[in-house]
Amino acid sequence: MERTEGMKAGMGPANPEASQKRIMSMAKRPVQTAAKQQKPARPEISIERARLVCPHAGNAQAVAESFGLSVPDFDGIRETHESLLRQTWHSFDDALNEKALAMHFQRIVGSYVSSAQGAGNFFSQKVTDARDATTRAANGEEDSAPVGFESPADRARRFAADLCVQAYALLAAAEGAVNAYKEITGEEWKPYVAAQDASQSVERKSAAAELAAFGR
Repeated sequence: MERTEGMKAGMGPANPEASQKRIMSMAKRPVQTAAKQQKPARPEISIERARLVCPHAGNAQAVAESFGLSVPDFDGIRETHESLLRQTWHSFDDALNEKALAMHFQRIVGSYVSSAQGAGNFFSQKVTDARDATTRAANGEEDSAPVGFESPADRARRFAADLCVQAYALLAAAEGAVNAYKEITGEEWKPYVAAQDASQSVERKSAAAELAAFGR
């Protein structure tokens, strides 16, 4: 009689493929768990970044002329939002102390800056998409649109143009909010940094300084 102790159907030498699959599955588990625990880094929000990704006056003017769009009144939008936050500030009277006032408007201004930066990033992405679509059309990689209809490349350029004027207008609103914050608090607006993030930043700077002491 053959020895079958410890050998069941689907296990051991009777099914080497199943055993191999279990080993591979166990090897993958720690990697999958680590991937789930890792959180994506949050993009830093700042008025400087918003200015970099949003179109400037020259871009907006050129795009508006090329696509028959209206150029947003940058100064008017900025002044309107600056005045709006100033009125909001005065409406509180003495209800908020300096700390509460600064925290409240820090969040409000942050939403304006975040909106402008998000619009600028989206605009930049769609400009790249429009260029790629135009290149594909020029190389004959896409079918041309029937006469009187827009091609995919045409639509991509038009969409990017719309986003250009939108991002430009939202940047104006953010600039007005930032200006108002300085008037309200007497300080430049800065993005909120959580206490834990701040301590980690200090630790990194301290570690870098200690390593620099060693020289090469």
